[in-house]
Amino acid sequence: MNSRLFIGLQHLLPQHALTAAVYALTRNRTPFIKNALIGSFVRHFKPDMSEAMQSDPLGFASFNEFFTRALRPDVRPIDTHPNVLVSPVDGTVSQIGSLEASRLLQAKGIYYTLEHLLDGAAEYAARFVGGSFATLYLAPFNYHRIHMPLTGTLRAAWYVPGDLFSVNATTAASVAGLFARNERVVCIFENGALTFALILVGALFVGSMETVWHGQITPRRPRKRVELSVASTPLKRGLEMGRFNMGSTVILLLPRGAAEWLPGFEAGSTVRVGQALARMP
Repeated sequence: MNSRLFIGLQHLLPQHALTAAVYALTRNRTPFIKNALIGSFVRHFKPDMSEAMQSDPLGFASFNEFFTRALRPDVRPIDTHPNVLVSPVDGTVSQIGSLEASRLLQAKGIYYTLEHLLDGAAEYAARFVGGSFATLYLAPFNYHRIHMPLTGTLRAAWYVPGDLFSVNATTAASVAGLFARNERVVCIFENGALTFALILVGALFVGSMETVWHGQITPRRPRKRVELSVASTPLKRGLEMGRFNMGSTVILLLPRGAAEWLPGFEAGSTVRVGQALARMP
């Protein structure tokens, strides 16, 4: 599809209504419906089911259970070096690097700000000025659970309502402020003196985002900013912290000087959960 037409349609479509319809459809447990959905997905995207705890795609009770399937513990080993930060997801690097003051690179020539991404949370935005970021895109065929890049304690979290544009490369190159415009869940963690953030960004047809602390956060009515509960117990590096029900994007934020991205990671690089992504002092 022509990229301008693709973007134009997204502006015109009832994004939330369509996403709600997909939410209901992907949870349908009628065998012929869910089997048709799963079968079509497998033929088109060819996910590697040999890694899954349940290797038979039609053995799941709904499409969503298939889509958010657990992997066998041995297929995503977590790097054990004490001074590395690991990838929180399976996916593709959309952008990675350092912030220009409070600006993050979205695509060539397109930037957005920490303040907008964090929905005006100035206290936390200030901690990441001049820091590092990685924007990681999960394609439909990827594993869709999100894991901790470092051991951390959840100190703040909030839901930000917004649009539901697609988050693929075409849209990222065309829609200004995409990741600060879409619906999202912001999670702020502390590891000793280090603060880091994971931002879960919703997208078209992403009917639900959830975390291990809050359960299902979206869809939400009314769609307005909500402060979410925090935690007192740290979650260890490599453990699951949340999941997307349908694909989307995770943005990882680090303060200035907290870590250095390892060589070889750039836009288009593939990452896997548990893989060393950055070196810490």
